[in-house]
Amino acid sequence: MAQWLQMAQILPTQPDEVSSLYTLNTLPIEVRHYAAAWIESQRWEDFALEKLEQESQAQVLLDQIINVLQLLAQQNTNVVDRMKLMQISRNMSMFQQQPLQFAVIVRDILRREKVLITRYQKILSRDKNQQDVDHLELKVLEVQEIRKQMHQLQEELNWERQNHESLQQGSFQQNGMDPPNTELQRLQKHIQQLEFKVNTMSTNHFQLLKDCVDCLDCCQTGFISKLKAWRCEQHKAAIGLPFDDNLNPLQTWCEQLLAMNGKLRQELMLIGDQTLDLQERLRQLLQTVIESSLVVDKQPPQVIKTQSKFSTTVRYLLGEKVAPGKPVVLKAQIVNELQARNLGGMLGENVAELINNSAILEHNTTSKSTCATFRNMSIKKIKRADRKGTESVTEEKFALLFSTEINITGCDTPYRIQMISQPVVVIVHGSQDNSAVATIIWDCAFSEPDRVPFMVPERVSWRMMYNTLNSKFTSEVQTKHNLDQYHQHFLAQKIFNNCVDDFSNMMVSWFQFNKEVLPGRTFTFWQWFEGVIELTKKHLRTYWSEGLIFGFIGKQHLHLILQNSPNGTFLLRFSDSEIGGITIAYVSATENGGQKIQNIQPFTKRDLEIRSLGDRICDIDDIMYLYPACPKHEVFKKYYSEPQVPTTAGYIPVSLQTKVGMDAAPNITPVAGSPHGSFSMEGVQSSNMAALPENSHGGFRVDATAASKIGSLSKSPHGGFPVLDFQQSFTSQEMPDNILENPASPPIFNEQIPASNMDIDLDSILETLNSSEEFCSAAKESH
Repeated sequence: MAQWLQMAQILPTQPDEVSSLYTLNTLPIEVRHYAAAWIESQRWEDFALEKLEQESQAQVLLDQIINVLQLLAQQNTNVVDRMKLMQISRNMSMFQQQPLQFAVIVRDILRREKVLITRYQKILSRDKNQQDVDHLELKVLEVQEIRKQMHQLQEELNWERQNHESLQQGSFQQNGMDPPNTELQRLQKHIQQLEFKVNTMSTNHFQLLKDCVDCLDCCQTGFISKLKAWRCEQHKAAIGLPFDDNLNPLQTWCEQLLAMNGKLRQELMLIGDQTLDLQERLRQLLQTVIESSLVVDKQPPQVIKTQSKFSTTVRYLLGEKVAPGKPVVLKAQIVNELQARNLGGMLGENVAELINNSAILEHNTTSKSTCATFRNMSIKKIKRADRKGTESVTEEKFALLFSTEINITGCDTPYRIQMISQPVVVIVHGSQDNSAVATIIWDCAFSEPDRVPFMVPERVSWRMMYNTLNSKFTSEVQTKHNLDQYHQHFLAQKIFNNCVDDFSNMMVSWFQFNKEVLPGRTFTFWQWFEGVIELTKKHLRTYWSEGLIFGFIGKQHLHLILQNSPNGTFLLRFSDSEIGGITIAYVSATENGGQKIQNIQPFTKRDLEIRSLGDRICDIDDIMYLYPACPKHEVFKKYYSEPQVPTTAGYIPVSLQTKVGMDAAPNITPVAGSPHGSFSMEGVQSSNMAALPENSHGGFRVDATAASKIGSLSKSPHGGFPVLDFQQSFTSQEMPDNILENPASPPIFNEQIPASNMDIDLDSILETLNSSEEFCSAAKESH
């Protein structure tokens, strides 16, 4: 119900936008109001129109909400409300034929509510911050106005005192007589009144100044807090959480704080020495805001390979206040964990040799931003710290430290400022990338905002881990289709190697995430999960987004949901035993008339680069219905490739086709009736065209027509594979000239190798040698 209470606060400020969420054809606002507690206690997020198996669950929820409305109507003492609720409950029966559609409507409304609440909270926060700064500016203006009034009163007081002294000394006498006592008394009384006003105003002025400094301190604390929150969100963005990278509001806020500080310092200097305490507070606030305004706008990559270029951008929020003249040069250096904890002291020796590590702070008048961009930085060498226990090099974290000396207009002394980047892991070979990414994900997801660099917990709750996996998966794949409760259960079983039903109170360790190999496997949980992300991102995004892939499901659950399905029913699941593979599980008939569930050999990224998943599904005749009962040609038709158009270049087209089981076994037979002795070659594995064993899956059929010189097939004495016998031997000199001139003549070979491919590529050779050297270095580091 908490969400609806927040929506009720938004309703008066944005009535049209809020009202548009609730219509009579979807979910009336009365239902949302009266049944708020019940609605928010249910799990709507997992529903999707393509998940037809959720129909019964959606029907239960629909019946329940109708019953809730009828009960609320009976309990309502207001006759009008009672009649309206009864009418709404009757109207909701229109969803009885489509309960899943009702569940999805409620899901979407709740999602849109969350978007509105987040936006409203940001506006409130921004408005409050602006109100605080506006209030401070008004108080400073009041201080300035009081000071001007004090100055005028002091001038008047000085004048009256001078008149009083002149009158007393007899400088103003008429006919040798003493000045009238009444005039002296009047002046003395006026002087006393002026002195009282000046003293009172001076006291008020000083108190108001103190209040302004307190207010400035409060506003600056809010600014520092917001800046930390921005950095924290930037850090969490690495795991896919939303992040608004716009720094302009913070820059405006920062500039206002600097301006208010300058005005208050001027006011205190006019008063004198009695305000030394306030002057010191302002000096400290000034130093803090100047030193806090250096921000790493674009972070460096968090996994950096040595001798590889990378870039980063640092922004200074007070760039327009930098004193003109000497350019400001920022320098970058690599620091290790120990140095990061001692930034205020001596850093000691450099732990890395960093190339192109300096950049000039430049102001862009269009964007009003002042940035230093390091475009071609590179780590030439890195010095490792001593490792503890089983710690590997991919667990060691470094950071980039940016520093410079800067002069601000209106300030007498230069300031030494610095800012540290987010943690990075330095690797020497691509084989270390996967484990390095795991280190970064654990750091980004589970580190505390004000931690000691770069401390992370050794264990986290399963709920936190699951939310991280979901965020990372959806952001990398670029999909709005989240992992559901079935996926969560399977992933928990996999990482814990446990079949309990409730994982909510269990803790996941770093070792379980990426140190220990999974039981019976040669890889860790993260290596397996990252392989699924890469496969889905590159080849399965649309399939996943449309709900065509069941995905994360164990074999036990698989048998439960497919056991009553007709033969040919299939679903798509990620391989449990292979990194980055997707398999087809389907129901088939046994020899005795029963049923069995079979899993086709997983298709990897390389397989799907050769032939898409849609085409492979089209090829396999044994699968007919996507679970629960969707004809495959209706669901996957748009993923099928267009039929190959015959070419006019004289070549005979070659096609690849997926074969399963015995159909994928190698088999080469002559094609009957062919005048040229063409042959059929079946069961050839994807790209290398090697013969497949009989129990292999996912082979291809390659049909081609041989040239007229090719004769019949005979048994080979070398391993039983059929070979071709030529009718007669010939040399290139005996080849007829017209075969080169007549494009209609059948070619001898179906593929031609360009001459350029025969050239020696020295760059490729050197790159291979360099890669081998790096791999050896990585292996040496790991040991």
